[in-house]
Amino acid sequence: MAGLLQLPAATPADAAGQDAPQAAAGSGAVTVSVDTLTPSTPTDDDTLTVSGTVTNKGKQAVTDAQVDLRVGAPVGTRSSIDTAAKDSSNVQGTIGSAVGGKYVEEFAKLSPGVARPFSISVPVDELNLAQDGVYEFGVSLSGQTSAQPWTQVLGVQRTFLPYQSEEADTRTRMTFLWPLISTVHMTAETGSNEQQTPVFLDDDLAKEISPGGRLDQMISLGKELDVTWVVDPDLLASVDAMTRTYQVRGEDGTTRAGTHQEVAKRWLAGLQEAVAGKEVVALPFSDPDLASLAHNGTSVPGALRNLKEATDVVANTVEPILHVKPVTDFAWPVDGAIDPSIVKVATSAGADKVIARSDSLQESRSLTYTPSAPRPIGGGTTAVVADARLSTVFQGDLTRASASTLAVQRFLAQSLTLNLQTDKQRSVVVAPQRTPTASQARAMAEALTALKDGTWSEAQDLTAAASAKPDPAATTQVPSARSYPSALRKRELPRSAYQQLARTEGKLDNFKVILTNQSRVVTPFGRATNREMSTSWRGRPGAAMSFRTGVEIYLQGLAKQVRLIEKSETKLSGRSATIPVTVQNNLVQDVDHLVLRLTSVNPTRLKIGGEPYTEQRVTVSGGHSQSVKFTTSANANGRASVVAQLYTLDGRKYGDPVRFDVKVTEITATVMLVIGGGVLLLVLAGFRMYTQRKRTAAREAAGNDADTPRSDADGEQNQEAPDERLGEKSAEGSRAEDPEQPSDPTPDTPAESADPSGTGERVDR
Repeated sequence: MAGLLQLPAATPADAAGQDAPQAAAGSGAVTVSVDTLTPSTPTDDDTLTVSGTVTNKGKQAVTDAQVDLRVGAPVGTRSSIDTAAKDSSNVQGTIGSAVGGKYVEEFAKLSPGVARPFSISVPVDELNLAQDGVYEFGVSLSGQTSAQPWTQVLGVQRTFLPYQSEEADTRTRMTFLWPLISTVHMTAETGSNEQQTPVFLDDDLAKEISPGGRLDQMISLGKELDVTWVVDPDLLASVDAMTRTYQVRGEDGTTRAGTHQEVAKRWLAGLQEAVAGKEVVALPFSDPDLASLAHNGTSVPGALRNLKEATDVVANTVEPILHVKPVTDFAWPVDGAIDPSIVKVATSAGADKVIARSDSLQESRSLTYTPSAPRPIGGGTTAVVADARLSTVFQGDLTRASASTLAVQRFLAQSLTLNLQTDKQRSVVVAPQRTPTASQARAMAEALTALKDGTWSEAQDLTAAASAKPDPAATTQVPSARSYPSALRKRELPRSAYQQLARTEGKLDNFKVILTNQSRVVTPFGRATNREMSTSWRGRPGAAMSFRTGVEIYLQGLAKQVRLIEKSETKLSGRSATIPVTVQNNLVQDVDHLVLRLTSVNPTRLKIGGEPYTEQRVTVSGGHSQSVKFTTSANANGRASVVAQLYTLDGRKYGDPVRFDVKVTEITATVMLVIGGGVLLLVLAGFRMYTQRKRTAAREAAGNDADTPRSDADGEQNQEAPDERLGEKSAEGSRAEDPEQPSDPTPDTPAESADPSGTGERVDR
């Protein structure tokens, strides 16, 4: 019991008496950040300056605080560097001996939550670096708290210090890929005008190429470095399109005019200057996902053809824009992970070199050094194996200066340790992530600048690295499909994506055959289908599906601009007649190679041109309509259904059919005879009425002459009694006006007198 009680008291006394205080339990309350370490690769004549901040994250104040620089033993292997990097802020274990002396910085008190800057400079020859190699280098903060009132290490930051006093006998030839790749930005849509104004998904590309943007910094940093540029032709084509009139789609689906023409021109001019005299490796258009295609797309017809088209279009895209002839025989699968199917797909479009990575094409444990990059893997194909440790060191969040500094020092440490493995001349390739952030790009540029100032490495182009003599001890066995990382497989484009792409291409094939200027449609949609296969869709399945669907819907909309106009019921009178059907073309260009077929559903009642159906070739000017007339013949009265359908010349249906009814009301010869007879009778009846009225008028005139008194031959006056004459006239009038029966019509003419006619009077019988 007494011994146990004395242990806590002995701990602070022992710790205080040592030159290198050991970490105490419960330590780590202070965060140490190394923001700068210059020079990154010091020599004996240099002065090393280390600056950063210390921050008290605990709840108690730290007193008698001191920042020390510590140098550990040389790190012998590349795997040891990996292990040390994982525990970069762990205060447990040996940190190394403190430089001490005046090369410290003291703080009387560190209040909780307060960050304090520090900066310490020390001559390199004071660090006691005994031999060339990579040293573990640390910055620690020691101090006391009220709960633990003895000196202890409360925070530490480990990093690495590469040191080589003289130039290496054999330098490593290093190839660093500088990727100029972005996501998909352009749609398949173009303005409905002769200029074909392109439409962009958003304005994100303008942000990337604007001053300070990611792609702008990639150019400004890369032009000062000895790197191999790896470009996506789609990015160049998109920025080139922005130099002219373009449109941007808004969140509400409407489009507005793009306004970043000058930004695009400035960026392209800067890129042309940066790549002048440098090697430029061009990927297939829009950087297709080779692994997704190999695993999910090869069984879909046409998928491999799209990869070939994406490769063929490169030469006509890159060189006219950059004025540099690109290298096009390299394929770059995602993260350099390969299997036999990926290699087969990668080389199917003409590439004979595949950029792999050493964590995919792994070496046997018997090989104690890193071999050169090129490996012949059979079939005339070379796998250019990038070093995994150097390629992945700049991943993650490097926005903080401390994280960036650690990445730079780790990269330099790995490169020096690699060079010290053997005195053999080797070619090493570094293939970083495809789309580095601006902070990652800055860290890469800083590391390459420091490496250039070092004494163990020299720059080399990718083509030269691929042509280097392969190491006979290096593995050439392509890993099986089972070893492909499951995490990468989960992010691949599914088979349904390639099926949708094939469906869109089928519609494009059916549409383009009717066009007189196919390039106006084939070119933008061809590039759109390339974009559907882009590697940039990994991890964004929703956006990928939205893009594919948008391309398909837009193509359907264009195809429907050429259509048949709906018809209402048509009436035919007679045995034969003409039916017009109208074809409308709302496209800018003319359409041809179309056939309009008119089919009678009831051929026994109605025939088209004497047959159940007939067809005529159609040509319609852009923005116009064309009526096509068909001769019909009817065999019976009633309704007959007719179907109008457009076809291409190869017999495939085009567009939706139009169905309408035709009502036949045939007029026979008998009906015409009856109608003609009726007309004749009406004419005769009218003539008879005319003659009868004329005769009646004549009789009335004769009657008036007979009523006048005159002398006869005997000199006697012939005069009837007035009453008798009046009575006779009344009786005659009554007989003429009253019908014989109530239903009989009144005669048109007066009744004839039955009395004997007078002398000289004409009587009709």
